Amino acid sequence: MNRYGTILIKLSGEALMGDQKYGIDRGTVSYIAQELRAVYDTGVRIGIVIGGGNIFRGITAASDGMDRVAADHMGMLATVINSLALKDALEKNGVPTRVQTAIEMRQVAEPTIRLRAMRHMEKRRVVIFAAGTGNPYFTTDTAATLRASEINAEVVIKATKVSGVYTSDPKENSAAKKYDKISYLEVLTKGLKVMDSTAISMCMDNKIPIIVFDLYEKGSLLKIVKGESVGTLVE
Repeated sequence: MNRYGTILIKLSGEALMGDQKYGIDRGTVSYIAQELRAVYDTGVRIGIVIGGGNIFRGITAASDGMDRVAADHMGMLATVINSLALKDALEKNGVPTRVQTAIEMRQVAEPTIRLRAMRHMEKRRVVIFAAGTGNPYFTTDTAATLRASEINAEVVIKATKVSGVYTSDPKENSAAKKYDKISYLEVLTKGLKVMDSTAISMCMDNKIPIIVFDLYEKGSLLKIVKGESVGTLVE
């Protein structure tokens, strides 16, 4: 039996790279689609938000002299590319999927319309929300918590390359300790890099828990949906 009926999964653009330095690794995208298929088969309603960092990172470009608004718009377009790649992989795994984008491009994807997205989910379709919020200066983390609130998701599941939230970066500090559970306020006051502060605050205001887990630990996503303790719970 599932613990959650509706979930919002936040994927970073980097999650699609595999071992590459940039771009989209087909094998990695296929693996993610298979993990999502296992969750889909349980009957849970799934919304997804993907970042664009594997293709373009707005803040980096802005620091090199590019206008921040233009850079962020390029980043939003990168998320559309990622969303279409994941949609293709999901449908090849037999999962009906729709992409909705906050920047209107009707030949490519539907516009983001809350009630239409919820209707798709009722009809057993996965909905991928692309182009962030459609506004510059807002991250895809914030877009994820916004869409989670709009579709009445019971949890935001953040897929990463580490097994949860640690006291410091476990790749740089072998003594870093993992939190099994932590509060929103602790994340904010300790400056832990779970999500940006706007996203954390929105989850706190709307009482939506966040689960941070290692996407590459096979079967972890399914365990979370079933209610098993995986990764770190922020609530």
